[in-house]
Amino acid sequence: MPRDQFCLACDGEGLLMDDEEWRYTCKVCGGSGFRPQEGSVYNREPADVDVMNRYLD
Repeated sequence: MPRDQFCLACDGEGLLMDDEEWRYTCKVCGGSGFRPQEGSVYNREPADVDVMNRYLD
């Protein structure tokens, strides 16, 4: 598969990691690992976070 089709935010993994190494679903591609087809972000809803700004799924 051509590298240019992978999501740039998560590098095709579908997961992102914060500075405390917590893993969460990529909000750009929705966890698929591929670039959005329409050129828009998968989910523009604000992320649900705790008091330490860690993502809650």
